Amino acid sequence: MIFQGPSSEKLQLEEIDSSNCFLLKEKNPSELTFVWFLNPSILIIDGIEFTFQANQAVCLTEFHRVEVKNLQKARLLRFNRAFFCILDHDSEIGCKGVLFFGSAETPVINLFEKEIAKLEALWKVFEIEIQEVPDPLQLEMLQILLKRLLILCTRIYKSQQKMEDLEKSQVDLIREFNYLVETHFKTKHTVADYADLLFKSPKTLSNLFSKLGEKSPLSFIHDRKMLEARRLLGYTDQSIKEIGHELGFEDIQSFSRFFKKNEGLSPSDFKEKLRLGKIANSSGNTA
Repeated sequence: MIFQGPSSEKLQLEEIDSSNCFLLKEKNPSELTFVWFLNPSILIIDGIEFTFQANQAVCLTEFHRVEVKNLQKARLLRFNRAFFCILDHDSEIGCKGVLFFGSAETPVINLFEKEIAKLEALWKVFEIEIQEVPDPLQLEMLQILLKRLLILCTRIYKSQQKMEDLEKSQVDLIREFNYLVETHFKTKHTVADYADLLFKSPKTLSNLFSKLGEKSPLSFIHDRKMLEARRLLGYTDQSIKEIGHELGFEDIQSFSRFFKKNEGLSPSDFKEKLRLGKIANSSGNTA
């Protein structure tokens, strides 16, 4: 089911299985995707295998590269920037840097009985509304439903990530750091670079991340560079030298050292093993 608005607004709602799982591989500019798994499924996202259990969900952007290894039944919701821009509405939703554009981590949401009931009810209303005879208020109604879904999922994911114990200003700082890394990782490579953008000290950022028991801010920067390196090595014809240059390395040797330190393989070995289909779950990511 697809809603098309008068100014290129688009919202897509689908039940997916093995017959139409190609929808997960579709990539259109400015589109964001929410996938709710109803049965165990296996996807390869950016070259890494994820095993999803029933009632887990994942949020994806146009930049994720998705391959389906096994999918029985899931629900897909996809919308474009014209329909709803999460950056313009960040003060209302708060999912920037959490569900979407959150640096290198693929956000997997664990849904439990209470949340499942809410999502089931929301999904039903979505289905009813998207099939209504179009009228001037249909777009606004669908946007309201999407806001509710995004707010619900943001709350769940923040709780999973132990953000609920932090002050709002601290959560907002983490979100903004994540978003800035997503935006500038090719040109800004140190914690000090981002601390300057946030008008904070590097120590402030390090102390804040340590409260979550998370990786250090520098690890997030390195992880985002590694994610892009894997994408470019696996899904483009660019040379290793060109990829290293795009990611801000002065020469191929420094890029190769960085990649091997983080991946355990040289860029050329990684590319070859990916081509042969021998790399799966290489970072231990099991949802």
